[in-house]
Parts: sequence; C-alpha cells; structure tokens
Amino acid sequence: MGEIVRRTATVLAATAAAAAAMLINAGPAAASTPSGCSSVSQIGSTGYISYHGAKVASVKQYYGCGKNYSYLWVWESFRDHSWQNSSAAVLTSNGDAHGMVTKSRPAYEVWSTGTNTASDCTRGFGRIQIAGEPFVGASSQVC
Repeated sequence: MGEIVRRTATVLAATAAAAAAMLINAGPAAASTPSGCSSVSQIGSTGYISYHGAKVASVKQYYGCGKNYSYLWVWESFRDHSWQNSSAAVLTSNGDAHGMVTKSRPAYEVWSTGTNTASDCTRGFGRIQIAGEPFVGASSQVC
C-alpha cells in the first residue's frame, strides 16, 4: 500500500510540475480588453499581416463603451524574428487613422485607443515594422 501511495504522489507531482511549466510558457489565448473598457465585441472579419507569404499577425476591430478599437496580435510563430515595433489604429473610409498606438518589440499585443468613429465606416488597421519596412493589414470594413 505504501508503494502505491508513493508512486501516486510521484505521478501527481510530475503532472503538477508539467502543468505549471505549460502555464508559464503559454501566451494569452484570446484578446485581452482595451484600457478603460472591459467589455468589447469583435466587429467585422479578422485581417492578417503577411511577411514573405506567411501570416505573422492578426488585425481585428472591436466595439465597446461607445467607441471603436483596433487590435493587433503578433503570432507566436513570428515573435523570435527581427521586427522593431507594431501599431494598431482605426481607419475611417477616407483613409484617416484614429487612435494609433505603437509598441516596441517584444510587445506582441497592441490596442489602439478608443475612437469616436462609431458613426463612420471603419476597419481595424495594423502594421509591423520589419527591417525598416512597414507590413500592413486590416480587418473588413464595418459601416
């Protein structure tokens, strides 16, 4: 009986250690929420940023608290590559960027500031600066 308890304790300890390691190494599974607004919903379809034919980031637009937000997420598979910074903004149909926020690497998640563009046709816009060149993407337009 003592041997069974000892083996069970060893297995449980190993399982707990493995689970803890996975939690430490895991990135966020879903978008957080923007500063100042705890409840947002995605509007429109997700857009992507590609680099040499591979998707490296997602761009989404959200609405909440009476404002539009853009959200950029750099994919984990690209985070070890050399990129300088990433940006998110809300674009109106006339091409103006609103609420742009830029973060330097290693930040892989960027929310724009909330924009008063809910009455306009908008899309989420994202940009990653790689070797001095901008690579961009956008979500679908929502009116």
